[in-house]
Amino acid sequence: MPETEPAAELNEGFSEPGAAARPWTEVAGVLSATEMFWLSTVRRDGRPHVTPLPAIGPDGTLHFCAGSHEQKATNLQADPGCVLAAGASQFRAGLDVVVEGTAVPVTDPARRHRLAARWKSGLDWDFEVTDGGFGDPAGRPGLVFGVTPAKVLAFGKNPYSQTRYRFTG
Repeated sequence: MPETEPAAELNEGFSEPGAAARPWTEVAGVLSATEMFWLSTVRRDGRPHVTPLPAIGPDGTLHFCAGSHEQKATNLQADPGCVLAAGASQFRAGLDVVVEGTAVPVTDPARRHRLAARWKSGLDWDFEVTDGGFGDPAGRPGLVFGVTPAKVLAFGKNPYSQTRYRFTG
């Protein structure tokens, strides 16, 4: 995730007494280890759209791909603001992480080649790098997006805590 460690701020109003801000290394570990995220976008008419998808996070940015015909791609072309969420499905254990940011199309061919190699090695997904993004083995076009965190929230359990991470520079 971000190459510089952000400032952590515990929200005591949403945390149990005695809870402490979770260390950024723990949050970054969740984001690095998670394969499936929940992507939230907004449709043109203002309704929300949420879908699970794999994302990878080299260079301080979470990257994902979307078919150019998919609802999430249509939404992001109209409004690039989005949220990626990951976490544990347990009520009393684990750490849930929410990343807010702007989805930016990845246009650099060298970066798309590096990302295609990461998808292949990490998820065994074959992507061909094209002029506009990725192509899958069936020839369907896909767009590649990167989300650099603007704000991250971490929700700890046992004890319950909410930590906000601020990024500078």
